Amino acid sequence: MKAPFYRFIAILLLVIPGLTATYGFLSMKDAFFAQFDTDSHMLWGKFILGLILFLLGVAFIGGWTFFRDRKRNYLAPRFKAKRRK
Repeated sequence: MKAPFYRFIAILLLVIPGLTATYGFLSMKDAFFAQFDTDSHMLWGKFILGLILFLLGVAFIGGWTFFRDRKRNYLAPRFKAKRRK
């Protein structure tokens, strides 16, 4: 009974940053294309907030993938953890 619950939590841990990155990307897109509207200008606040959300989401998913691959020994030797002598 515990395994499905833990898998659901793990999926949520990846879906939430993915949705955050998606919202950030769409926010940046909307802010950029708003400047081409007739009476609008560049919405810098919306663009910067979207950039921050996008970078946080991508960094979380990329870091999660990197550490998972390091644990499973899928990385190139230069990315592997250094051994202490």
